[in-house]
Amino acid sequence: MISLRYHIVSITAVFLALAVGVVLGSTAISGRLLSGLSDEKNSLAQQVNDLQNDRNALNAKLTEADKFAASVGPLAVKDRLTDRTVVIVTTSDARPSDRDALSGLLKSAGAAVTGEIQLTDAFADPSRADQLRDLVARLQPAGSQLPTAGDPGTRAGGLFGKLLLLNPANNEPQATADETASALSGLSNAGFVKATSGVKPAQLAIVLTGGAAIGDSAADRASTVARFATQLDRSGAGVVLAGANGSANGTGAIGVVRADTNATSILSTVDNSDTPAGQVVVVMALREQLEGRSGRYGVAGNAEASSPGTAG
Repeated sequence: MISLRYHIVSITAVFLALAVGVVLGSTAISGRLLSGLSDEKNSLAQQVNDLQNDRNALNAKLTEADKFAASVGPLAVKDRLTDRTVVIVTTSDARPSDRDALSGLLKSAGAAVTGEIQLTDAFADPSRADQLRDLVARLQPAGSQLPTAGDPGTRAGGLFGKLLLLNPANNEPQATADETASALSGLSNAGFVKATSGVKPAQLAIVLTGGAAIGDSAADRASTVARFATQLDRSGAGVVLAGANGSANGTGAIGVVRADTNATSILSTVDNSDTPAGQVVVVMALREQLEGRSGRYGVAGNAEASSPGTAG
């Protein structure tokens, strides 16, 4: 007769065998799984290494390309702006090194820089828009009329156009020297601009900005700069809005301009002015402005060509 003890021992033996089997099976599976994961890790590591090598190679090529563009840039723009005058307007996020490089190329092109104006952070600050509008109205030269648009960028562009650009019809100043000095002083005292001494009106202007605006009210701040540059262009022989990487995005001043066909019909834009090649294009675009043409240049997806004459 089979006793209860025999049943218990038998059942215990069965469960023990199952437990041993599970342990042995899981050990084998874990070994194969770990081996597969190890192989996958090694493969991914190799891919990462290959991508890093590719990136380093591309960066080296870009560095060499920048060196080449910097070396031939003065020759590429030589005599393109002979006896022309240019005023440079920068935003607070524009890189001083880009401004200096453009100044050097303008000299190589035969142009004279008549002064530099920096727009401060307050200029595009939505919380100070009413103050800027009111100040612009008080500082306008005698007998001049500001644009009817109510936004601060367009209104300021109208004022700056009178102060900084020569009349394209007769090449004469549109404001007296005293009016210009007084207006710039008022804007400076209010914290909206910083200006070099002795700024004189010019035939052409470069508005140099950084990348995309970030943070609160980024779109509004980008729009203010975009509308300012567009209205400025209506006052003289030509304006180029130039920006760094990201400036052609939705919250970049160039991106705002390129979304407006009315603006792009008159204002030229260059979205890679933080590179030697882009800086050469800025000068070429100024020359194109003198000829009554405009374009969207650079490397962003909404550019039409890399430079004037290369659209196709």
